[in-house]
Amino acid sequence: MTQRQPFLSRIFRSRKQSGNIDRQDTSDEIASSYENPQPAFPDGIKVLHDCADATVDICFVHGLTGDRDNTWTAEGQFWPKTLLPLKLPGARILSYGYDAYIAKATSTASANRLIDHATNLLTDLTNDRALDNAPDRPLIFIAHSLGGLVCKEAILMSRNNPERHLRGIFGSVRGIIFMGTPHKGSWMADWAKMPASALGLIKSTNKSLLQLLETDNQLLESIQVRFWSMIRELREDGRRLEVTCFFEELPLPVIGTVVSKESATLEGYSAFSIHANHGDMVRFRSVEDNGFKRLLGELVRWKSQLGGASAAASRPASTPMLLTSGSSYYNHFGSGSQFNATGGTQNNNTGSGVQFLGSISGPVHIG
Repeated sequence: MTQRQPFLSRIFRSRKQSGNIDRQDTSDEIASSYENPQPAFPDGIKVLHDCADATVDICFVHGLTGDRDNTWTAEGQFWPKTLLPLKLPGARILSYGYDAYIAKATSTASANRLIDHATNLLTDLTNDRALDNAPDRPLIFIAHSLGGLVCKEAILMSRNNPERHLRGIFGSVRGIIFMGTPHKGSWMADWAKMPASALGLIKSTNKSLLQLLETDNQLLESIQVRFWSMIRELREDGRRLEVTCFFEELPLPVIGTVVSKESATLEGYSAFSIHANHGDMVRFRSVEDNGFKRLLGELVRWKSQLGGASAAASRPASTPMLLTSGSSYYNHFGSGSQFNATGGTQNNNTGSGVQFLGSISGPVHIG
């Protein structure tokens, strides 16, 4: 069987020779163009581990030229699926995929910008959690490289989003682990300055993602400024967003360090190194890998804090808060009678003016 020529080139040649195209011929060509379709790109949410009593969602987001499976796999060990559930019971584990290939030799690279990827992440993750009947379940992101920027933009888009259902991600996120994320740009921006011909067999490039990684890129700076603004808002509201950064210890052969420690870390937050290069820093072979232990330690600590936070968030507005003073506990329900509940004299607060809780002996002077 002779190899079919690309659909568009055959149409162009036909137009050039006859000046028009027979409608039936065109239909045949369209049909033939689907005979050998490209494999579907693994994009969107993939559930790696589910559990009926899940108390937290953990979502993995890969970086440049990665995908939702291979980025996190070392020697056949897909550790988010095989290792993490054993050490983190009660966690529903997800992996998100998007076409972040900046250059392709055999097909067309996606033209999506970072904001497009962030929009898709926000929408897909919101839909998945709604289908699981848990739109408000606490959420933790683990993001590699460019994936960290996609996560930040998705969370920022969720904040004050005009679509109410899309605001749930901002309200639910409790922590982010950034792994080699170029918060301040990286050397890979130099690729954006290269002509396509200089990249060897590469036929298609997505330079918008590369340009984003320039150290003086205005969009990158804008994401960072808005992220810090969000952090301050959360602190003022009494809510803490946990953040931990990991950076690579080793350079890639020939290429060198991809994301420097300075670019991969955020001031005021914990930062740890992983003894690997940029690609291998997210590939763990066993639970004994020190990088896995460091990451797991953060997740276990954060997860242990969710119990108290979830209980406080779910407490009905009418439930009394207990204030302690020494060995006494005072219930304050608002207006009406006030009393202590530990025995002794009951003190009713039913009149106007200054009221005192608890027993009072001796003279009292006011003013």
